[in-house]
Amino acid sequence: MTERRFKDPVRTTSLLTLLAGGLLLTQAPAWSQNSAPPPPSTAEQQHMRDAQARFNATPDTKGTGEFAALKEEIPSLPDHVVYRPADLSKLSGTKLGVLVWGNGACSDDGASSRMHLLEIASHGYLVIANGTIKSGPGIPPAPPRAPRTDGQLPPPVTSAKQLTDAIDWALAENARQDSQFHGLIDPDAIAVAGFSCGGLQALQVVGDKRLRTVIIQNSGIFNAESATRLPSMDIGKDKLKSLHTPILYILGGPRDIAYENGMDDFHRIDHVPAVVVNTDVGHGGTYNEPNGGRAAQVAVAWLDWQLRGDQKAKLWFVGPQCRLCTDKLWTIESKNLH
Repeated sequence: MTERRFKDPVRTTSLLTLLAGGLLLTQAPAWSQNSAPPPPSTAEQQHMRDAQARFNATPDTKGTGEFAALKEEIPSLPDHVVYRPADLSKLSGTKLGVLVWGNGACSDDGASSRMHLLEIASHGYLVIANGTIKSGPGIPPAPPRAPRTDGQLPPPVTSAKQLTDAIDWALAENARQDSQFHGLIDPDAIAVAGFSCGGLQALQVVGDKRLRTVIIQNSGIFNAESATRLPSMDIGKDKLKSLHTPILYILGGPRDIAYENGMDDFHRIDHVPAVVVNTDVGHGGTYNEPNGGRAAQVAVAWLDWQLRGDQKAKLWFVGPQCRLCTDKLWTIESKNLH
């Protein structure tokens, strides 16, 4: 095992941040390891709304990979957003790997992590997120979902089933003669990932035998003693036994409200290769940074290694001088790697 720890860990933040798509959790029993934090103040809520407005006005990035990427809605796959290389004719024999994605807060804004997903797509991946395009340039801001009278949020508007629906669709398009994706997809290169609540949706489908790997970002399964939570989050640690592929956790360090749950998941996994990496950015990650920031680079390297066998990408994670082992912005722990 390779391990480095933060020198000055800080306590898990007491304020739930804007998880995705303008969805604000005003109470946090499901995330807290101890007690629920107070709701954000009016000023804090306004700050988050302003930050979301700035992000909505930011143009899409095309990614740093070989294939400039775009996002789109496709009528044959309702309630999903597809990210792909813009010019499929330039693939020149490169087969598209497939990544299906659960959004932060299990929201139905399939553009809420658009910078991150466009970056992955630019490296020759077909990325499919739950929901539709509800944020970004030209999209009117959506109002926050109102809490119920008991102070909790209404049930999520997306489901884990949408992730497997996306896999079904991609494989069908690969086989369909008149599809733009006909013959361009590698059916043996399929992954699932998700952010926060979307990571829990991803964990619900890890038993799908079509999967080759899993990435869980700023997320982890709640311990049994956690308070009542949303239905889509209500899975137990026994779900980890369904894993049959390597898994990567990308967490935001001790300030990440999902840090303890994600680290606990990692320490429980003992039957498949597992890696957890941390960068001290908190729960919000680097999703909104141009090209998804440094976390997107790690996700791409993992996918290239696990789905394509890229040996250069492997060096991000393996060996005492691995790239993440020697980068001061990251810590890494691993087990069962080959």
